[in-house]
Amino acid sequence: MKNKFGLENQQDKQTKAAVIFPSLTNSGIRLSPEARLKEACGLASAINLDVVLSEIVKLREIKPATFIGHGYLDKLLPTLQSLDIELLIIDASLSAIQQRNLEKALNIKVIDRTALILEIFGERANTKEGKLQVELAHLSYQRSRLVRSWTHLERQRGGAGFLGGPGETQIELDRRIIDDKIIKIEKELSKVKQTRSLQRSARQKVPYPVVALVGYTNAGKSSLFNKLSKSNVFAKDLLFATLDPTMRRIKLPSGKEVILSDTVGFISDLPHELIMSFRATLEEVLAADVIVHVRDISGADNIEQKKDVLDVLHHLGLKEIEQQANYIEVLNKIDLLTAEDKHKIELQTQRNKTLVAASAITGEGTDLLLKKIDNILSSQEKIMEIKIPASDGKLMAWIYANSEVLQKETKAANILFKIKINAANQARLQAKIAPKS
Repeated sequence: MKNKFGLENQQDKQTKAAVIFPSLTNSGIRLSPEARLKEACGLASAINLDVVLSEIVKLREIKPATFIGHGYLDKLLPTLQSLDIELLIIDASLSAIQQRNLEKALNIKVIDRTALILEIFGERANTKEGKLQVELAHLSYQRSRLVRSWTHLERQRGGAGFLGGPGETQIELDRRIIDDKIIKIEKELSKVKQTRSLQRSARQKVPYPVVALVGYTNAGKSSLFNKLSKSNVFAKDLLFATLDPTMRRIKLPSGKEVILSDTVGFISDLPHELIMSFRATLEEVLAADVIVHVRDISGADNIEQKKDVLDVLHHLGLKEIEQQANYIEVLNKIDLLTAEDKHKIELQTQRNKTLVAASAITGEGTDLLLKKIDNILSSQEKIMEIKIPASDGKLMAWIYANSEVLQKETKAANILFKIKINAANQARLQAKIAPKS
């Protein structure tokens, strides 16, 4: 019986894997080679692979046929054989030809960074939407890699995995099959998008402002989500522990209720197929009233990770998000800092009021975060005075449900209200009181 990688199972033992990061001069990758290799090993561990070899390979140039030069491959082959390694992960983007040539040269299964991340997403997806999005990303990835002698198209297991299995058909037939599946999934996701839009409209009518947590994978978003919402969402020291979005209603210090949304983590070189496939989910961020960027301030590469997150947000259409009034940056995991580093962070937060030093584990700083969210939402509200008929009980109930009543005065058959209301509800109220033509 074969496992998810198309390799023979041996009494349920972990698949032994090697991780290679090809460090190319002027590659444009922000993370250091050491950090990138560590991250790649973390990705492999996230799907229970046994990483027995990890190396950085310095390259002057990419070899068109194999990406990595034959000199290194000749040295690598006996090591792979002596350690009984069954799977080689190249932490880069390989062409289909390069992958095939590497498999022939080394006689083992080879996957690249995109395939590894797609496999993790396939395991993490729990909702119908999440599974559809992963399947769409996986099909888009497969379609771009159709070459003669392609042997990884047919899958042996259910779900969204795709790395193993036999089967070879003509390229034209392969492409048509994949295109048909893509069209079908896109139609299903379109329905999901419509449902999300309706859900957002329903929330706006209630209304509950939305606070979206974003950040690099494993930055502690889900732990912070659990602390703020007093819930028990899956949170573990794993890359991409959270995939499907989760929402909870929480109460702010002022008594105002908001929807807190936990989103999928970002990562450097996030495959384009995933960004596009998960756009429906990430649109929750675009529609959010407050965006909370959670950072692992204890990590050596936290600045580079921040830039990667902002790049994805920019790609989604949130330009210059740091300058927006509804942006908060949480410097998480301060419980892991030394006293000296923690003092430096505290000084930084005093200079920059958009920053909050916090620990999702101990709860330190979370009260201040809630106050800042409260202040942002309050600043988005406007004070207005309106006059409505005293007999219009339905409109009066709407005003109490959707605004903060500061003053109320009855004059003859009318009631004068002085209220605080956000911009969206102000527009709705104007439409309700506008004279009917």
